[in-house]
Amino acid sequence: MARHEERKKSFWQKLCPCCCGDKSQNNQDNPMRPVVKPDGPPTSPFPTPSPTPSIGGALKVESVDLLKQRGGETRRAHHTDEFEYDELIVRRGQPFKICVTFQRAFNPKSDHISVVLQMANSQPITLQQVNEFDESNWGCQVAEVSGCNAYLWLNTSAQAPVGLYQMNVKTNSGGESNSNLKVYILFNAWCRMDSVFLDNEAWRQEYVLNEIGRIYYGTENQIGERSWNYGQFDKGILDACLFLLDRGRIAPGSRGDPITVTRVVSAMVNSMDDNGVIAGSWSGNYGDGVNPVAWVGSVDILLRYHQTGNPIKYGQCWVFGGVTTTVLRCLGIAGRTITNFASAHDADGNLTFDIYFDENMKPIEEKNCDSVWNYHVWNDCWMTRPDLPAGYGGWQAIDATPQETSNGIYCCGPCPVLAIKNGQTNIKYDAPFIFAEVNSDKICYQRMPNGQFKKVLVEERAVGHCMSTKAVGSFGREDITYLYKYPEGSAEERNSVRSAAGYSNKPMASVDAEGTSDVVMTVESQDGVIRGSDINIRVILKNNSNSRRCVSLSMAVGVMYYNGVCKESFKNETKEVLVNPGEGKAVGMLISYAEYSKHLVDQGAMMLTVSGIVKETGQRLAKQHTFRTRTPDLVIKVQGDAIVGQQIVAEVVFKNPLNTTLHNAVFHVEGPGLQRPKVIPFGNIEPLQTVTVTEHFTPRRPGPRQFIASLESNELSQVHGVIEVVVQSS
Repeated sequence: MARHEERKKSFWQKLCPCCCGDKSQNNQDNPMRPVVKPDGPPTSPFPTPSPTPSIGGALKVESVDLLKQRGGETRRAHHTDEFEYDELIVRRGQPFKICVTFQRAFNPKSDHISVVLQMANSQPITLQQVNEFDESNWGCQVAEVSGCNAYLWLNTSAQAPVGLYQMNVKTNSGGESNSNLKVYILFNAWCRMDSVFLDNEAWRQEYVLNEIGRIYYGTENQIGERSWNYGQFDKGILDACLFLLDRGRIAPGSRGDPITVTRVVSAMVNSMDDNGVIAGSWSGNYGDGVNPVAWVGSVDILLRYHQTGNPIKYGQCWVFGGVTTTVLRCLGIAGRTITNFASAHDADGNLTFDIYFDENMKPIEEKNCDSVWNYHVWNDCWMTRPDLPAGYGGWQAIDATPQETSNGIYCCGPCPVLAIKNGQTNIKYDAPFIFAEVNSDKICYQRMPNGQFKKVLVEERAVGHCMSTKAVGSFGREDITYLYKYPEGSAEERNSVRSAAGYSNKPMASVDAEGTSDVVMTVESQDGVIRGSDINIRVILKNNSNSRRCVSLSMAVGVMYYNGVCKESFKNETKEVLVNPGEGKAVGMLISYAEYSKHLVDQGAMMLTVSGIVKETGQRLAKQHTFRTRTPDLVIKVQGDAIVGQQIVAEVVFKNPLNTTLHNAVFHVEGPGLQRPKVIPFGNIEPLQTVTVTEHFTPRRPGPRQFIASLESNELSQVHGVIEVVVQSS
């Protein structure tokens, strides 16, 4: 479209595409649209009112109908009809209609109306009656008059603070409505003037309106997935999200800025500093709360927090990420949950992942403060960034998991994903930390006889793999690694690392060539073995030289928390391996269930640390390899047709894969529009026993829904299941 043609677009076309549409959707077809001049803003069909009171006496307000029905035109036009609320919920920058009834007939020539909106104790905002809306101002228009009834168009600013407002209608002759009228105003991804505008309807449906997600976990070699009930439209969730903003002490005037709001959300979803929503724990002891792997959604967490005001125990990164997505989508900001596999935690801020070994190339655990998480979950959210140079709008990374402080507070972001990709660690907020998570180099240091440490190995492709999120419009996995980093080893990727180092005044990691490096070591494991089975590991040494090589090899296996922290190794082996010229030789290790079962923690992950020295050349070898066992799935069956308001039955079936009893088994079930979060204590499950739990529930909303379940017990957790339920209208 030519520039002069763009200027001819009306204010409503620029502001809100859902209020303009194509020519087939004209004003006559859509009663929810104000009167619009072909080349200008909407105008009132009535002349500018006089401030003089009507001859018919004082104009007093009899009642106000907010036209707030969940299935009504306003809620549908504002994409808020799924909220299980009877109150009026609208999105900012988009007009909506109300009906005011007076005690006498309304006279457009002499009567004048204004509407007052006020959030808590903030300054009230008066929407003056106007003939034409100004895109930068609040305002109201008289749309239609019929005797004592007047229909008003109300417009909120596209920069309006989000929250719950009290509404009052006033007349120029002293009439005033009941001030108990309430309206929720949210961010508007459909409004072009809103800083969270997203010009892709499929993305808006997915990242604002979808209530069910997939969160990915495990290792890059064996990616698991679990369903998560975001439940942003469930009764009470909107109030819980606004309570979170209250707790975050965001001034009312700042609640219209998504940069401020998302930064506070990343701080308030964790309990550090501010008694936020979730208390994190990686201890393995969750007796006074809920095991993090047992949660199947955000609803129960947010409702409990709103009710008690106390942090909910316990969460880990995927719980923080899932709840953050709920808050974002509930408030109207497009958000998604991201999983980064082999995610570095740069504890010392030097943009590298450092590992220290002793003289014999065995890890020095007390010195290794950096870690690589099997996976880490955070969030992307969509917005413009007027506080930054042009080009940094779009997806922004935020992270609610409390790892390191930002300006003294446990929060992270929002940081443009593009800045992370390009290594621009000077861009706010928290770019260095996020860059290190996805693209830091792994550096191995060996202690020399004089006590000094020498850099002996740099691994450039150790972190930031298979970055995953739920695909738009399906339950498939979308790999978005390309958004966060250039292809590994490419010139662009190395330039990004170089840029990050330059901005941070850190030298690029490198090792001076010393001697030969003709032995290559790789590790293979049976990833994803069902819990209860033995595991085979192979270390493969390839000799690329023309001479025989003798390798002194050390192998240690320890149970690993998913955040990269290892318990003390439970199995150690050392071997002398002779490798002929050009030969590849495999060194095996068997880990029996009896050996690892009593050591496992929540995620069932283990780490093999292999190190060695080639005797002939002094070449150092080092490799860390993570792998995990897999838990069985729950099988869910739904009996009968699902109809709104009619009870149906779900069966949750589980078979214990272990030869040991599972003690204190508990099932968690829920589903948006189907089933409120419910905990079902079961008791003990005998070895290899199959059990069935029957749950009755009554669907509340029509459409495709998902019923989600999980199982936790003392001996086994991370057991999930999901089934889709298509609900018909009653």
